[in-house]
Order: sequence, then structure tokens, then C-alpha cells
Amino acid sequence: MAVKPIIDTVSILKSALDSGQGAKYKRLAGAMEIRILEGTLEGGAKLPPHRNLADRLGVTIGTVSRAYAELERMGLVIARVGDGTFVRRRGLERKRDEGFRNFIEEAPELYDMSRNMHIPGHETAFLAQSLLDLANDPQTLQDLTRYTPDTGLPRYRQVGANWLAHGDFLPQADQVLCVNGGQHGLLCTLMGLLRAGDILVTEQLTYPGLITLARMLGIKLLGADMDEEGLVPSSLDEICRNNRVTALYCTPTIQNPTTGVLSHQRRDAIARLCREHNLLIIEDEAHAVLVEDRPPPLSHYAPERTILISSLSKAVAAGLRVGYLHAPTALVSRIAAALRATCWMATPLALELSTLWIENGTAQKLLSQQINEIGRRKALVERLLDGLNYRTHPQSPHFWIEVPEAWRAADIEADLKLKNYLITAAEAFAVGRATVPQFVRASVSNASSNDQLLYEGFLTLASTLREEANRFGL
Repeated sequence: MAVKPIIDTVSILKSALDSGQGAKYKRLAGAMEIRILEGTLEGGAKLPPHRNLADRLGVTIGTVSRAYAELERMGLVIARVGDGTFVRRRGLERKRDEGFRNFIEEAPELYDMSRNMHIPGHETAFLAQSLLDLANDPQTLQDLTRYTPDTGLPRYRQVGANWLAHGDFLPQADQVLCVNGGQHGLLCTLMGLLRAGDILVTEQLTYPGLITLARMLGIKLLGADMDEEGLVPSSLDEICRNNRVTALYCTPTIQNPTTGVLSHQRRDAIARLCREHNLLIIEDEAHAVLVEDRPPPLSHYAPERTILISSLSKAVAAGLRVGYLHAPTALVSRIAAALRATCWMATPLALELSTLWIENGTAQKLLSQQINEIGRRKALVERLLDGLNYRTHPQSPHFWIEVPEAWRAADIEADLKLKNYLITAAEAFAVGRATVPQFVRASVSNASSNDQLLYEGFLTLASTLREEANRFGL
């Protein structure tokens, strides 16, 4: 922030403190709110350090800290340990609350690389044929109009167990619950097994849908340290020794957003720690289904305490909204109660279609198609990222790309949006107030089949990152 705006702001803030009513921190926050909303304090501007502003205004550091906290609560600023407090850029306010909106809400002129979506393929032809087949089966159609068991029909649960199985992990049908997609499964798990005020540990960067649900349910999130594999066991251990932790949420395979994959040894270590501290494990396999030779899930290492969540959204068809949970026998009834409370039962028509597709091999064909298309698209654009520091996994639909040191990921995100491209900054995945690594996530899984748009989007992103690096001689 330039010197003159600081001087002008300090003068106005002093006036507000002298003439206003109510607690000083609220008068201070109110005056700053006006300056931010009218644009005098521009998006991206760094606010003065707490002590500096306190000295200039003649108030305590605590007053400034409470004012900044109030502005953060309103979504007007963002604070990062070791980095400072910044005015949020317009259009990016309350980023974590926006979370994972459907791509159809975006203006059509914006090319979306910010979300990992299902890439459309031949599923519409399969769907048309399956619906015709059902139309000629009046008994099945009649059955689909009735209530079904809350956990799903036995046939649906068995097919779900088959879908979840891989390697040495062989789930049992009576431990499977059918849900309306992975997000619904996560909601039912949190509702059924955790309570408001419980502490849930997750990776320091995690799925935005979890962050939103935890906030709504009053569950406290604590972020554990990560490395290139993912969750660091020693950090989980330390958190558990200093807090009364209830559960761990973890994405062991193609971690979102870092694309890390936990080794067999790391999975075993995490399972042992969760036994030692008596933690429930909630394991998300949203993207793991794309990895054919993936390691066994945490459910294999700690079956007595792990809830495994998977779905067809990333592999077969997102619009079906079909997901599967695998839970310890003792916990199935509690999750089923949450399922009844939210929708009574997963939608029978979608489950019937999914079951048919898994049984006749259609689902596997669509999964292979999805894997191949992700690989083809990544091969088209990956060379554009040469010279940049990034991470990915061969079957991951996105790249995790570092931003040049002098810049913030939110600045790159805002700049790309002005150029009509959407990406996601690390802030959307961050848990707690720890320093957020300056990375952006860019996905190849836009619903459009236009390769030229995809190529131009990644070319624009790579060029922007290189321009900023060159500007500072990095």
C-alpha cells in the first residue's frame, strides 16, 4: 500500500476513534470497512502491522488485533502468519464459502480450469440405451418408485463393494452404504459420527467441501503438516498429544490439491497412530479410482476404525450422484441414521443405472475412457509448464503449480480471471491460520472438448507466471 493512502487512512481512523461510539475495536473495524468497500483500500493491499498501526493511533495492539479479526470475520481481509494482513480482492471474497460451485454458474466467456470435473464422453449413449431397457421392464420401474432400505438394496450394496475393492482390500456388502455422491457420504459421516465442537485433523491443504461442511456443523479443523507424499505422521502425533482429537480426514491417493500419494509405509504408520490415539479415520477416495495400481486404502490397514468414501463422479458420470461408503459394522447404523435424516435413501433410479453399468462392464469402460482422456489432455499442455515448479500425478486431472516468490497465488488467480481463465489459489484449500504455500491448481478436465481453448488457457497461465518471475529476476 502506498504511503499516502496509509497516511490518509490513519487520519480517518483517528477521527473515527475520537468521534464514534461503542468498543474501540468495532469503531476501528467499521471505519476500515468503509474504506475497503469504497475502494480507497484496494484489493490486495497489505494493511499496516498491528504494532505500527497501534502506535500511530495511540491504542493497544489488542485493539488493532480485534479489529483485524472482525474484518477477517466479515470476509474483507485475509491474515496469514508470517505474511501479514491483506485486503481481499473483489470477486474473491469469502473464497472458502464459495468452495466448489457448479461450473455452469460461471459466465460462458470464462474458461474454467479451476475445478476437477468429470470429462464428458460416451456416457450419454449408454444412458439412452439403459433408459430404453428400463422402459421395457415395468416391474423394475415399479420397484424404483418405492421406498428402499436406507442403506440401499442388497444388490446395490454388493455392487458397491465390488466397485470399492482393489488389491487385497475386499469390502463386505453389509458394510457398504449407498449415498447420493461422495459429498453426501461425507456429510452423513460427519453428522453420524462427530458432534459440534469435536476436533477433526486433516491435511494443512484439503478438500474445500470438507472445510465448508465442518464450518456448518461446528466441527473444528486442525491442519497437519504435509510433504510431497501427503500427511506427515509426526505432525499428526504432535497434534493428538496436545489436543483432544476425535477423527482424521485424509486423502491418501491423489491428494487434493497437492496430488501426493502416501506410501505403504506411511499408510501403516498413520493407521498405527490412529489406533494409539483412538481416532476415527475418514478416508476420501474421490480421485483414487483413477489409479489402477494404487496402494490399499487406509481401510485395509485399520478396518475397525476407517470410513472409506468413494463415488462414480470422477470416473463414470458426475450427474448420477452415486457414491458408496464402507464402514466398520459397529458404525453402519449411525451413518444410516444420518442418511435417513438427509434424504431417507439414495435415489433408486440412479443406483439402478449405476448397478447395471458396473455389472455389465460399462462403468469400467467409462473409467478407462476418463483415464485416457486425462492423459491425452495433460500430454497436450504439460510441455507448456517446462521451467516452472509444479507437481502432478500421471492420473491426476490437475497440476499444482508454484507461484514466483515475489507474488501471491491470489494475485495470479485474479490476473487470470481478468484474462477470462479460472484457476484456484491455495487459499481455497487452506486449514487454519498457518502460512499458505503460494501455489495454484489448474485442471485439464473442463467439460469443453475444444483442445485449442485448453491449450490457450495453459499457455496464458504459464506465460503469466514466467512474466512475473522475469520481472523480479527470479
